[in-house]
Amino acid sequence: QVYLVESGGGLVQAGGSLTLSCVVSGSIDSINLMGWYRQAPGQQRELVAAITSGGYTNYTDSVKGRFTISRDNAKNSMYLQMNSLRPEDTAVYYCAADTKGLGYLVSWGRGTQVTVSS
Repeated sequence: QVYLVESGGGLVQAGGSLTLSCVVSGSIDSINLMGWYRQAPGQQRELVAAITSGGYTNYTDSVKGRFTISRDNAKNSMYLQMNSLRPEDTAVYYCAADTKGLGYLVSWGRGTQVTVSS
């Protein structure tokens, strides 16, 4: 059983920054695809950013140029640096990983709340 634990959420004013962290219970050397989702109240879960083991990254349009996803295999960790935060970024952010090699994100953390005040 692989566990993913997010941290780093909180309350921040618009224009501020936060860095989310995701620690995986085992090695992520063999995990190709990892990513961050978010879900705002009353809305569907949205893929925010994804990263492969080779360093390829992809972002949803609304966060391009503001958010940066990264991973550190030595620390079994993934990060989401969020700058220029907006009230519409308010959501629960979830870490996810393709722990079974299926080509899509199948394992999830419990989420961390990010609230951006105007």
